Amino acid sequence: MVSPKFLREDVEALKFYPAGEHSDVEAVIKLEGVGFAFGRNQVLENISLEIRRGDFLAVLGPNGAGKTTLLKIILGLYQPGTGMLKLFGMDGSRFRERYRIGYVPQKGAAFGDFPATVWEVVATGRTARAGLWRRLAPKDREKITAALSALGLEELAHRPVRALSGGQRQRVAIARALAAEPEVLLLDEAAEGLDPAGEDAFYGLLERLNRGQGMTVVLVTHDIGAVSRRVRKVVFLNRRIVFEGASEECLENGKLSALYGMPVYVPGSVGRRRQEVYGKGS
Repeated sequence: MVSPKFLREDVEALKFYPAGEHSDVEAVIKLEGVGFAFGRNQVLENISLEIRRGDFLAVLGPNGAGKTTLLKIILGLYQPGTGMLKLFGMDGSRFRERYRIGYVPQKGAAFGDFPATVWEVVATGRTARAGLWRRLAPKDREKITAALSALGLEELAHRPVRALSGGQRQRVAIARALAAEPEVLLLDEAAEGLDPAGEDAFYGLLERLNRGQGMTVVLVTHDIGAVSRRVRKVVFLNRRIVFEGASEECLENGKLSALYGMPVYVPGSVGRRRQEVYGKGS
């Protein structure tokens, strides 16, 4: 069971994220007419999307819709087949400050029997900013400690990561991403494996990073309940962008069923609305 208190409420523990050296650049990520294919399999078509500084954006869509591929294009792991990507106002192919974009992938906590401590794993996230062959400076160690503190991992810092529970490993994966002090945080189903209390704490952290620190957050998720309570903007992707707008508009009666092309279950509950899509995959 993951405790709902595993993420620090103390705002001071989170005050190590930069506001950004180029605050005049409002569109931190911009895609224009982007397409991508694996051989003859077209995965993305004509994607035009602008993500602005301070956005809290959810990307929804059925399995196989291209959501993870979209994130990997932003990360520079895939190159667009057509169209253009700009990051912080710069052509994506020439962008080198990759530490400014943090990433928590699907199954990011699947460390297996990796023989490293929690501190060592989180420190690998700092390497993206410090440099691969440079010794970590005292400032770098401070930021690693701050990331551990923000996720409530100080007491586990010297424990082997392979000895942790699934929820604890997920916290390590998030701390590793935050150790580089990113301005943008991309998360691909990062709450998977957390219990309801842990999910609430996880989304609470993202909300504090976004609203308190100005971090831009892009969240790929199947948890539509989180969309209704946390994010400001929703993109629905199914090879193309078929919806883009406020979360309230996305959650209007019947709209999600039409977008997914299948029934969407909306449990009736007071004070909290959670929607799950029938037949979603892992």
